[in-house]
Amino acid sequence: MPSHQDALRLENIVKTYGATRALGGASFSVRCGEVHALLGENGAGKSTAVKLLSGLVRPSTGIIEVFGQKVEMTRPADAHRLGVQTAFQEISLVPDLTIAENMLLPYAPRTALGVLRRRRGEEEVEAHLRRIGLAEIDIRAEAHTFDLSQRQKIEIARAVFRKPRILLLDEPTSALSGDDIDWLGDIIGQLKRDGVTTIFISHRMAEVRRFCDRLTILRNGRDTGTSDVASVSDDDVIKLIIGRSLDATFPQRPEPSSRPSDAVPVLSGRNLCTDGKLLKVDFDLWPGEILGVAALQGMGQQELFHACFGLARLTDGTLAVDGRLVTLASPSDAIRANIGISLVPEERKTEGLFLRQDGRFNVSLPVLDRFSRFGLVDRGAESRAVARVLDQVEVHPRAAFTEAGAFSGGNQQKIAIAKWLITGGRVLLMFDPTRGIDVGTKHQLYVMMRDFASAGGSVLFYSTEIMELANLCDRVMVMYGGSVVDELRGEAIEEERIMRSALGGGSVGHVQGGRA
Repeated sequence: MPSHQDALRLENIVKTYGATRALGGASFSVRCGEVHALLGENGAGKSTAVKLLSGLVRPSTGIIEVFGQKVEMTRPADAHRLGVQTAFQEISLVPDLTIAENMLLPYAPRTALGVLRRRRGEEEVEAHLRRIGLAEIDIRAEAHTFDLSQRQKIEIARAVFRKPRILLLDEPTSALSGDDIDWLGDIIGQLKRDGVTTIFISHRMAEVRRFCDRLTILRNGRDTGTSDVASVSDDDVIKLIIGRSLDATFPQRPEPSSRPSDAVPVLSGRNLCTDGKLLKVDFDLWPGEILGVAALQGMGQQELFHACFGLARLTDGTLAVDGRLVTLASPSDAIRANIGISLVPEERKTEGLFLRQDGRFNVSLPVLDRFSRFGLVDRGAESRAVARVLDQVEVHPRAAFTEAGAFSGGNQQKIAIAKWLITGGRVLLMFDPTRGIDVGTKHQLYVMMRDFASAGGSVLFYSTEIMELANLCDRVMVMYGGSVVDELRGEAIEEERIMRSALGGGSVGHVQGGRA
């Protein structure tokens, strides 16, 4: 394809960070006006490519062409001048600025004397949000007051507001589900009709097939080729991404077994209520099971997880551990409960890890007192314990002495999980743990979760991907409007039924408390 027909061309791009080679000679091109998927495992080089095209870093060697012209982008302003805009997966909104201020930064309209025209800017933002179906967004509210999915949509809206010729969407659906994905599809479709070129970075093949014309796969910092989306199967894509086939995406689910009559749940809740978010929720989590939670955004699922970890105050109801009532006033109470309750949070980079600290610091933090005596830490014992759990989650030993922020999203998530495995606790609360993670790493996490349950542990698991809940969980409870409206087990765990209940289809066979 001649370069004048390409919006973007990368030729033999190499990017090194010291001894680490993030890109090792990647080459691919994107046609004008197409929606082009960029796929690969975490650590394959996708994020580095996004940073290069956004002007955040420079290639060590290689050529970048934009609309047939060789360019050098040394800062984001260079990319913007070329018409390249990026909506990042790791939200770049400034938390303490309003939505209007974030949308206009740093291009707010000014008078000839340089004075900000605040009213005009706000009117432009409001008009833009109305056009793209986000009229409900309060532009005078600060960014931190919005939940993750809303912030993701605002991130996308800001990139579109700047009228890009090339739009980079970095994992745009990782925090979206249901109607929000439909909303994004409408945006992408309109941009395509307007001649905008879109690069769609994703791990979700269903959305790649829905939105994209062609795809390029990166592996180990190099491209493995470009194909029309319609010409390759999902299995072929997986093989190209990870260099091997997956015998089965999900580990085999064990056959249900009867419980002794005197069995008690490891964790249970009755009549759980928080400030208008949870409304009389009952649940039982049994030893050895993965209990799924299905819900659209903002249906109380986050408050349920936070209540079980001592992060949300209950206004009514009770929690019980091994059949005994407990009060979890803080995460410390949850961690120290005799079963040991751990939370893998929604946002690993801000809630799960200290990115500028090494793996040893992050992993040993919950149990540092185990290695301390008279204020001194036994570094040898600490390092050996950390090495064991890093091996358990299949992270390279160098993670122990390398900053967590230097690793891919998938490896960061593994480190965040290792932090809780080291505690030896029996309950894992996992809130959308596979968000933004490649298919190979997802498979590893599925196996880890099943192994944890098979060893007698229990997992409370929320996911925005209905397929994960349908194929991984022993039971699934569906939440709507702050309440549990349905509970499914066995052959009844079907994607269609889960989604119907999540959309407010009402109770269709709710089983109180999870008893068979």
